[in-house]
Amino acid sequence: MPQSPLPEYVPLAEVVRSGMLESVHYGAVVGLSPAGRIAYARGPVHQPMFPRSSAKPFQALAMLRAGAPLEGSSLAVATGSHSGEGLHVAETERILTAAGLTADDLRCPPDSPGGKEAREEFVRAGREPERVLMNCSGKHAGMLSACVAQGWSTGDYLDPGHPFQVLVRETVEDLCEEPVAHTAVDGCGAPQLAVTLTGLARGLWRMRTAPGGSPERAVVDAMSSHPLYVAGTGRIDTDLMTRMPGLVAKGGADGVLLLGAATGETVAVKISDGDAEQRARTLVALDALRTLGVDVSSVQDRLRVDVHGGGAPVGEVRPL
Repeated sequence: MPQSPLPEYVPLAEVVRSGMLESVHYGAVVGLSPAGRIAYARGPVHQPMFPRSSAKPFQALAMLRAGAPLEGSSLAVATGSHSGEGLHVAETERILTAAGLTADDLRCPPDSPGGKEAREEFVRAGREPERVLMNCSGKHAGMLSACVAQGWSTGDYLDPGHPFQVLVRETVEDLCEEPVAHTAVDGCGAPQLAVTLTGLARGLWRMRTAPGGSPERAVVDAMSSHPLYVAGTGRIDTDLMTRMPGLVAKGGADGVLLLGAATGETVAVKISDGDAEQRARTLVALDALRTLGVDVSSVQDRLRVDVHGGGAPVGEVRPL
């Protein structure tokens, strides 16, 4: 019998409707102290999992290590899961143009904008899905930029055996201080590398506490300084980094969220049911940061999610 992919997950958030428990979100959460030690842990934090887009800061570091000329907003969009707004498209195209490439060189799937206003404008214009609008296009442009900087082939840059993807794997294992447990195909077509939740947190902690001016710090500083390029208007990552100066926030599909405070405290969360409505991971992660002693009062409203009935709040989702 194969091992269960959801081992020993524990209750992290409960959904209460009109005073009665309705459902529970299970998962795992780990918190590191400013010194990088585990100071808070619930659930299987040493079991391999897919970090999904929460691993994009590590991929962006590999881009810099390969010599990609990314900085500021271009580096931020390379870490992003953007909404396909105009500024995201423009920055992605700027990266490609600087590398002597076009959107035709991207190998991510064609998509429509994710942001409400951009999507409505897209539909009104009668446009078809485009690769540059896909939420990972900034990352793919950054990967291509790295390939051009090294003289590596670009048509097969998503192959796990490609020199750039080998560098990504080496970078992930270096940062997380553990071997990659499994390689899969991510939603955008790039290799997805399984690490433990603790390893994921450790990787961001090492980047967040790296010396100023280092490539590691360049990535996280770009994210916290240009939060709109990491996600988009009204998105959780952008909102948290805007209202908590110095914070690094990067969500991932299927219930993952990675937070790094300016003072070094780092939290990684995995909600086992995938958290499709994104109502559990943020409040669980912020509650863990608060437990570690980080002031989260500027985003206090994110620690509660209302449950509605008849068009009005009748309950809440709350951390356990």
